[in-house]
Amino acid sequence: MLTLTGGPGELAAALAALARAAVELIDLTRHDGVHPRVGALDVAPVVHTTAAERGAACAEALVAADLLAADTHLPVFLYGALTGYARTRAQIRRGGPERLAARIAAGELTPDFGPRHLHPTAGAVLVAARPPLVAFNVELEPPATVETAREIAARIREGGPEGLPGVRALGLELTSRGNAAQVSTNIEDPERVTAADVVSAIARHATPARAELVGLAPAAALNGLPAGLPLANRHTIEDALAG
Repeated sequence: MLTLTGGPGELAAALAALARAAVELIDLTRHDGVHPRVGALDVAPVVHTTAAERGAACAEALVAADLLAADTHLPVFLYGALTGYARTRAQIRRGGPERLAARIAAGELTPDFGPRHLHPTAGAVLVAARPPLVAFNVELEPPATVETAREIAARIREGGPEGLPGVRALGLELTSRGNAAQVSTNIEDPERVTAADVVSAIARHATPARAELVGLAPAAALNGLPAGLPLANRHTIEDALAG
């Protein structure tokens, strides 16, 4: 995950440059990752850290969507508040690039900007304006399996029997770590649910071995994490902006 900072009028051009590089360097047809994705760039949200910045973020996201489509010939889908009916990232990604291509062909989904078909090697890109979310993953101690991780994810995600509000969760198998089991989460409202809350929910069913942060998180979202739980990539929005 790559994070860019800038003021109004700056981020759209930077995102377009990033998209051009992604299209040139990444071939989605040869990608073997386990996380859901529909494009080489996949998602390009414009994040506002305060409510006062929301309007400017929405405007910048719409400019970015138009510029991305024009510069890279990628189909662009808006999600979240920009769509007017809160279409989610997960709804568009469901089934991966192959399913998305079929839905476009059937008229079920239409890109908001750009061509009415996927780019042959770079897929599509999803654009939104949103507050910060926390991409937080927890690896489980053996002998937990990917089936265990999937069961836990189903229980703790929003809508599950122990659902945490605004939490999306998947159970994944990490072949690069000897088939370790991981509960991968997005915490979409870190003011209501913290990373520590996610760890506590997981710990009711399996022992967390280590955790990782993907990208930046608000510092408050990391408060209360167990001192003995190793956390990789501990980077906060506040530290990045201060630097």
